[in-house]
Amino acid sequence: MSTQSVASAAPTGVDPGRRRFLTLATSGVGAVGAGFVAWPFLASLKPSERAKALGAPVTVDISALEAGQKLNVAWRGKPVWIVKRTPDMLASLAQVKGELADPESEQPQQPDYIKGDARAIKPEILVMVGSCTHLGCSPTFRPDKPAPEIAADWQGGFYCPCHGSKFDLSGRVYKSVPAPINLMVPPYRFANDTTVVIGEDPVAA
Repeated sequence: MSTQSVASAAPTGVDPGRRRFLTLATSGVGAVGAGFVAWPFLASLKPSERAKALGAPVTVDISALEAGQKLNVAWRGKPVWIVKRTPDMLASLAQVKGELADPESEQPQQPDYIKGDARAIKPEILVMVGSCTHLGCSPTFRPDKPAPEIAADWQGGFYCPCHGSKFDLSGRVYKSVPAPINLMVPPYRFANDTTVVIGEDPVAA
């Protein structure tokens, strides 16, 4: 009886082919499961559409911008000003140099291709980040003169109402105010005479 039991039990052993199939199937399920777990992690490493949008260049049509006007746009979550300066505004830049803390823009607050009193690619078009370099308030545009409530010899510029910092019409900071450095000029280029691309450097010729 016991001999028959042993003999009949022999054929019921695990088939090697079936074992390989089960091993592969189990491994496959495990790999798929691991893939589902890893996918959200890998996806989280990619920048979101919102993040990419915040870092993307901004194209601005300035064809309707009139002399003496300021246009406000947003780039990377920051306010950016585009001002079309008049000849009188440009003339004021040399007049106030002696009152400025950094008239030659030696602090790296602008790209290398931004030079001179105008701090602009085209002197009449100012492009600047509108955040005070003291604590980040947004200064007001005060092209009007005189303005004795700001300064006795005010020639126009930007005034921060939060703590009284003053900047000329190129965003250069005055002496003896809370803001330590000039306003920042972002990278930008002209796509054509009436289109500014903020966030991209000029294309090399």
